[in-house]
Amino acid sequence: MNWRIVLFTFLLTTIAAPVFPAAPQSRAEALQALQSTDAQTRAEAVAWLANRGTIADAPLLDARLRDDNPVVRGIAEQGLWLLWGRSDDPAVDELMARGVAALQAGRQGEAIELFSRVIRAKPDFAEGWNKRATAYFLAGEYARSIADCDEVLKRNPRHFGALSGLGQIYVHLQRYEQALAWFHRALEVNPNLTGVEREMVRIESLLKAKRPTTI
Repeated sequence: MNWRIVLFTFLLTTIAAPVFPAAPQSRAEALQALQSTDAQTRAEAVAWLANRGTIADAPLLDARLRDDNPVVRGIAEQGLWLLWGRSDDPAVDELMARGVAALQAGRQGEAIELFSRVIRAKPDFAEGWNKRATAYFLAGEYARSIADCDEVLKRNPRHFGALSGLGQIYVHLQRYEQALAWFHRALEVNPNLTGVEREMVRIESLLKAKRPTTI
């Protein structure tokens, strides 16, 4: 079972409405519903596009990161991860799944090899680079992780995961000004990254404490 689809179902039920609208039955209905004034209807449309759309639909979900309703924003964020993660190649998707499983099990070396195979098979697939960047980061290979994040952003400049990931790398390198710059860029794309906001506050406090006091 896809946990993100489960999440969509949970989030959709959290929007109070006297009558739940029918879910879109086609792309045309989803596009029309996306412009509705009703949050539940917009949420259904975003979920439809996330589950059945293509990477070409990413700008539609990206726009909903600034929706008036927080649940719609949350579904849009998870929906973008779904769109980014589909390669449209079953063999590549299988390698990705194996790589993610290795990563979750702490086997970074195996994950790096599997994601490298993804990249060789489909070099234009940004998420292959992003997952390998994550594996390199967890393995402490920060220069390689930075290089892979750069490759992600060449293919998907609005990948807030790679943008915030670069911020985290520079935090570990204690290059805090650069970290803040990347975190700012991530928030410009996706203003809902509360963890990034908290990290920025922490870093800004750290930098303030390091500045010499003037008399």
